[in-house]
Amino acid sequence: MNVKELNSLVELYFKKYETIDPDKPFLRWLKANKSTYTWKEISEKIFKLTYEIKKLINKGDRCLILSENRPYWLIADIAIMNAGGISVPVFTTYSSNDYEYILKDCKPTILIISNNDQFKKIKKFINSDIKKIISFEKLEVESLLIEEILKNNSSEKIININLKRREPACIIYTSGTSGNPKGVILSHGGILSNCEGAYDLLDPLIKKKDPIFLTWLPLSHSYEHTVQFVQILIGAKIFYAESLEKLLSNMVITKPTIMTAVPRFYQNLYNKISSNFSKQRGLKRKLIDYTIIIGTKTLNKIELSFSEKLINFFCENLVRKKVKNQFGGQLQAFVSGGGALDKKIGEFLNSIGLPTLQGYGLTEASPVVSCNLPQNIKVETVGPPFKTTQVKIASDGEILIKGENIMLGYWNKKEETDMVIRDGWLHTGDIGEFNVDGNLKITDRKKELIVNLGGDNISPTKIENLLCLNEKIKQCFVYGDKKNYLVALIVTDDLSNEDNIKKYIENVNKSLSLIEKVKKFKLITNEFTIENRMLTPTLKLKRKEILKNYKQEIEKLY
Repeated sequence: MNVKELNSLVELYFKKYETIDPDKPFLRWLKANKSTYTWKEISEKIFKLTYEIKKLINKGDRCLILSENRPYWLIADIAIMNAGGISVPVFTTYSSNDYEYILKDCKPTILIISNNDQFKKIKKFINSDIKKIISFEKLEVESLLIEEILKNNSSEKIININLKRREPACIIYTSGTSGNPKGVILSHGGILSNCEGAYDLLDPLIKKKDPIFLTWLPLSHSYEHTVQFVQILIGAKIFYAESLEKLLSNMVITKPTIMTAVPRFYQNLYNKISSNFSKQRGLKRKLIDYTIIIGTKTLNKIELSFSEKLINFFCENLVRKKVKNQFGGQLQAFVSGGGALDKKIGEFLNSIGLPTLQGYGLTEASPVVSCNLPQNIKVETVGPPFKTTQVKIASDGEILIKGENIMLGYWNKKEETDMVIRDGWLHTGDIGEFNVDGNLKITDRKKELIVNLGGDNISPTKIENLLCLNEKIKQCFVYGDKKNYLVALIVTDDLSNEDNIKKYIENVNKSLSLIEKVKKFKLITNEFTIENRMLTPTLKLKRKEILKNYKQEIEKLY
């Protein structure tokens, strides 16, 4: 299939359906313990839901999806676009303030909600703009149950052939430094362009095995949202995981060949495997050590001696093979995105037989910009740019990107759009450089957003402003880059205020989403000032300086 010739994500799906065995297994939700849906079954459900949605909306209307991952999520997403609407996926972990803001900002015509737990999160913000609620399970209010829609035998087989590549496909909200999330408008062509780039990456992998994906990252995440269309393009079988906690046991059952995840998953994996390795003694332990040493040499293309090649034969069969079998035995590659992967973790996983490819992207780029290639992994880099994307480094080191994958803009935010897209180039806010191989390396971040271990973007300024509303808190610094949770340095005149400040932080946390909550804090009495180089002349926090001065105290909070 020539992706360049496609006009929309809807066309991508139905063109693929024309070429594939309709009875081929396609989607399965492990939590529901139901049989796998075939391509034919999914397509029929898309037609029926499209028919119903088309009666409710006009072209360009926003349709909000609030659901955990399941087959109906993909069905809803494609049906919305097929009906002429714009899909608006939202996280199930947002705060009440975020839901309220998003509903007011994008004014959806219909809501697609999975169950009553999710409905309770937004019910008080529902207004007259919303014509209908479609639900996957019964709600406490009147809704159109998807099962009732799917019983309809009279619906037309609608395929929207009028969609264009430059038209909006979805609006994905991402954290803004001002506090409120920003709606990133991604086009059909933008995501198709990303799919084209990803195909080149995956082509050598899918030639070896029929592609099987195990998905756990929320489909509301721009990374996983685009990955689902890559999965369609290559005709993959997709399993939706039960939960993060059951991910490893799910891998044994599903035997994935490719898996996409964020750095938090790989750090947990590293900790788990390292812990198991550390318990081994004697010859087993020596063999493990050799596996890591020789595997790292091979990764870095350092020639092995004859004795190392001999030892590596035993490492391959007695260590790496066992490790692979613990993850289903069929894994061709892990793909890491949504945040920086620690070099040590990347080297470790690759050395023990779990190929791990680090990539780079941002929601505004649909979202992938570059990724390591299976045949040339450089763990300290994020790989070469996709062929569909131009990348250059500005004079100040900022990474600039151009291509069809660049967002159409921020919803209702022309001024902010014009600030980041100038002369057709998206200013990423990240600092980087190219190595001699043409791989992109991220060296710093210009923008102040925290990217946690899960790949979530978090505005520290928003949280700091809330905390500093307390009169006992003079200043604060929130941190959580590449970490599982947020911590804070709290500047106060009196260290005996700890109990009161703790209660205040707990109260502030109630108004924040799960990823924004401050889990631990440290009280300090020294203020951040211009004189001690921890404030700019315009009185903004100099985060790198604060981190340098208080690195030990911050690390103790983890």
